[in-house]
Amino acid sequence: MSLGVTHFVFLFATVLLALLLGARAGRRARTAEGFSLGGRASGAGVVAGGIAGTVIGGAATIGTAQLACTVGLSGWWFTLGSGLGFLLIGTFYARPLRHSGLETVSQYLALNYGRAAGPIASLASSLGILFSAVASALAAIPMVGAMTGLSSAASAATIVALVVAMVLWGGLRAAGVAGLFKMAVLWTTLFAAGGVAAFTLAEMPDFAQRFPPTPWFSLFGRGVGQTLGNVVSLIVGIVCTQTYIQALYAASDSRTAAIGAYTAAAITIPVGLPSVAVGMAMRVLHPEIPPILALPAFIAEHLPAPVAGVALGGLMLSVVGSIAGLTLGIGTMISRDIGQAVLGLSQDRHILLLNRATVLAVTGIAAWIAVTHLDSYVLDWNYMSMALRGAGLFLPLSLAVFAPRRLPPAWGVASMALATLAAVASRLVFQLPVNPLFVGVGVSAAMVAAGLVAARLSPRVPGNP
Repeated sequence: MSLGVTHFVFLFATVLLALLLGARAGRRARTAEGFSLGGRASGAGVVAGGIAGTVIGGAATIGTAQLACTVGLSGWWFTLGSGLGFLLIGTFYARPLRHSGLETVSQYLALNYGRAAGPIASLASSLGILFSAVASALAAIPMVGAMTGLSSAASAATIVALVVAMVLWGGLRAAGVAGLFKMAVLWTTLFAAGGVAAFTLAEMPDFAQRFPPTPWFSLFGRGVGQTLGNVVSLIVGIVCTQTYIQALYAASDSRTAAIGAYTAAAITIPVGLPSVAVGMAMRVLHPEIPPILALPAFIAEHLPAPVAGVALGGLMLSVVGSIAGLTLGIGTMISRDIGQAVLGLSQDRHILLLNRATVLAVTGIAAWIAVTHLDSYVLDWNYMSMALRGAGLFLPLSLAVFAPRRLPPAWGVASMALATLAAVASRLVFQLPVNPLFVGVGVSAAMVAAGLVAARLSPRVPGNP
């Protein structure tokens, strides 16, 4: 990528402005709760910014364009499925979760299934979220290297430094305000790039020959089975993700939490389409360019330098903001569900320190994993992430929300632990040719069904109200 001084000036100005806005918004994060929940006073805009600012990262932009270079419209599923997940959260989960007044998904599960549920849920969810952070790092490292000439390791270190600058001191409110700014930048510049790409495609005389309807304009271009598995993984994983639930907990009230989720869905669903158009255009214009660089390279070449600089800054923010939001979710769970509940940390400053240290450590781990897997598809990491985080938690969480205390605690804990182990083993150990979500949910459903039957047959099962 050939960038001039104008590109870099507007790129740096965009990133710097976002960091300053986040720092200003998060300057009062002096307590653990202020860091993780922004004082539970966030409006719908900040809630939506925290949610959309996290999900619209490298996967939703750069990763979508990467996949669209190969399969076309099917690359849209990540933002489309994510938006459907937020609609589900806003309709059914936002009010009861926010009304609980808790801080983590694990705490909500522990409230229904006992103390043992908290650490298990926290570790299971953290593992899945880590892979999403890897996906965003995978999208960012080649872009930073192409723009600056830095090595992969140095590019990864740059990403880590930007994440630290965005979230380490200001917490959730800083990430939410920076997310709103990022959304404004991305929406404007991405749709400008998408418009240019669409006109470029329309003017190709051999367009129909190059892009037959199947697979290029089919939502199932990767196959019906694989696509449906990925979409279900997205929806289920989003419902169980601490980062998005944390934004709901930070809302000023239940209604605000629901509106924030709906707003995030409206922002997220269409944002993948311009990236799809760019990916398809770059397949023809520059087939020699690695697909992972399709979106930033198109922006640099086909938009005016000032606009391109702002757009590239927006892409950097999309990646950094996504990693920041994801690692903040892990930090909150580890500090509350492990540090406070298991290790017995009681002083607020120690909990806050553990949260910040976790954010830094997880960001570094995600960057290291990304450097060692640079040739993989970004979206595939995200789909696996969603499957692993939802496999063991979705059914117990849904029962806790809609039928509280119906499932005996021992069965709830067993369902979470065994289902998560089954999902992880199916993908990372046995490498089975089946979506790990279905393996995990199958085990979880069996345990839940057995527990409900046991509760019905023996109302006095220990732990069953």
